[in-house]
Amino acid sequence: MKTVTDPPERDRWARLRFSIIGPLLAAPPAPRELGAAFLALAAKTWRHPITGLDVRFGASTLEHWYYRARRAADPVAALRDRLRANEGCFPSLTPVAVAALTSQYREHPGWTAQLHLDNLRVACSDSPVASYTTVRRYLRAQGMHRQSAPKRATEGAVAARDRLEQLEVRSYEVEHVAALWHLDFHHASRKVLTRAGAWVKPMLLGVIDDRSRLVCHLQWYLDETAQSLVHGLSQAFMKRGLPRALMTDNGAAMLSEEVTTGLARLGVVHQTTLPYSPYQNAKQESFWGRVEGRLMAMLEGEQALTLELLNEATQAWAEQEYHRTVHTELKVTPLARYLAGPSVARKCPDSGVLRDAFRIEVERRARRADGTISLGGTRFEIPARLRHLSDVHVRYARWDFSRVDLVDARTGAVLCPIKPLDKAANADGKRRRLDPAGMDLSALPPTGMAPLLRELLAEYAATGQPPTYLPSAEPAVTTTAITTTTSILSESEPE
Repeated sequence: MKTVTDPPERDRWARLRFSIIGPLLAAPPAPRELGAAFLALAAKTWRHPITGLDVRFGASTLEHWYYRARRAADPVAALRDRLRANEGCFPSLTPVAVAALTSQYREHPGWTAQLHLDNLRVACSDSPVASYTTVRRYLRAQGMHRQSAPKRATEGAVAARDRLEQLEVRSYEVEHVAALWHLDFHHASRKVLTRAGAWVKPMLLGVIDDRSRLVCHLQWYLDETAQSLVHGLSQAFMKRGLPRALMTDNGAAMLSEEVTTGLARLGVVHQTTLPYSPYQNAKQESFWGRVEGRLMAMLEGEQALTLELLNEATQAWAEQEYHRTVHTELKVTPLARYLAGPSVARKCPDSGVLRDAFRIEVERRARRADGTISLGGTRFEIPARLRHLSDVHVRYARWDFSRVDLVDARTGAVLCPIKPLDKAANADGKRRRLDPAGMDLSALPPTGMAPLLRELLAEYAATGQPPTYLPSAEPAVTTTAITTTTSILSESEPE
């Protein structure tokens, strides 16, 4: 059986040949005795370097080896097997067969070599077709490996498969601790019993450091939402500080506006993997194998597994075993690699700042009637001193309406918190008098003619043109009419 320390096959043959004729090179016999020496060596039995069986070599073969090694500067290299003259060529495949096989592979990259051969025989029925071995060697030599069809044959999945085939894949590692973190969710292999009495498969949120492979935070949740992600990621920040970059996949929770906005406010570069390319986050994917192979395997005997027990066991396993076990690739424990640094981590702000960072900012139009806005199906009251604003910007998290802030649209500074509309409290009929939002705008009686109209009249008079209308004659009032009217009014007055 070949071991790891065995030399390559070409070297084993060369060493055997050199061990046979080596004594003749070290002590060359007389020219008349050289033939007898070859016959003596041909009569001996040697061990085959590949199979280990007994083997003999002819005198002419030994003579050929002898003169090849004697004339060479490197006798062992000269005794190696020579490459075939047609190495890399496939004389059994005609140009027509090669063209047909190439076309078949481009149309059907998922076919096996046998299926390619069977169809090639039909396509090239006029000429003999090579054997299965020849077709298989040709496919391998040309890099025509069998490609598995993606689980979802979408345009993105096909593009990702083609990119993987055309671009090289290389392992990487950053040079500083906290320079890059990996984040992902993992579906558990078994279900947990919730407090409601239902069996649900939990999701494990994992955040690990790229350089040290240290677990920044591990926690099981019942869903894969942005709220759960922010909850776990904030704990990772409070444990290990703020990293420089965070790599995630393109899940809905990872790409939510709260998460992307929060990472930007905290100065963390958000890097996402290419679609359908989980190998780019391979360190995280490899870690899930450790979780299932050790942690979940030790919980197989726990029948009524709950979320609380699973989280406690996960924390104990990560801190007491994983962090203190030598990593096969790093050759040190993750904890020792993390403490050795060098680190570029930053100090984590307090919990209030973290909570405020992972929120979105939206614009709403305030109602002039009562100064309220609608947010998530709930109406919020704008303070009376800001009632003059028609469009307001508010900042909140879609899963938490207990903290909604009114912010300045230009600077983003928080102006004040706003509360939901309390209709029951407003039903007492008490109303506060509104203070002027700015200068005194109380109503005044109009005085005189408007300035614009006075200016228009002056400009019109300055033209010197006559009026463009004909005044009508007013009806004349006679003396008889005036006397009659006076007498009527006098008679109607009481005595």
